[in-house]
Amino acid sequence: MSRTAEIARDTKETKIRVAVDLDGTGVSEIATGIGFFDHMLESFARHGGIDLKVATQGDLHIDMHHTVEDTGIVIGQAVKQALDGFTGIRRFGHAYIPMDETLTRCAIDLSNRPYLIWRVDFKTPKVGEMDTELFKEFHHAFAMNAGACVHLETLYGVNSHHVAESGFKALARALRQAVELDPKSLGHAPSTKGVL
Repeated sequence: MSRTAEIARDTKETKIRVAVDLDGTGVSEIATGIGFFDHMLESFARHGGIDLKVATQGDLHIDMHHTVEDTGIVIGQAVKQALDGFTGIRRFGHAYIPMDETLTRCAIDLSNRPYLIWRVDFKTPKVGEMDTELFKEFHHAFAMNAGACVHLETLYGVNSHHVAESGFKALARALRQAVELDPKSLGHAPSTKGVL
């Protein structure tokens, strides 16, 4: 069974191409025009065990908001398409990620009932040139479009780089568990309703 997807999305603000392979090895080709965001998506792919290609052209002459949010939308759509109805998966995943002085946890439910709980604070308004408020925009866009209920919380941390990166890694590791095929499911949706 191939669990892959390719999504293209063109608007007046962004042009985005995303390809995912949920059963990959963490290989990535990322180009968004935002260096730190590229670094986060490369980390997301590596720790999620997902092959990920992202090519985003956004209106960076305005700011980074549309580029980051719309990339989250398309990655979420690609993951959902690759899951093909959420059948046969473990559905739930969680992770604790320490990064020096920072500790972040993420729990995810691939329930097709999207939600985001975001308990993450940044000590600085930017990491490099990227506004730290945009990290929530990415995670929200991803959750809403992947059909994922995501609870992400930094339990403690000071360095904004560490806070941001531990969040992406925690999401990746939790997602890695949740998309795993569960032999006990016998190919059915992991729900008493029979469908997600």
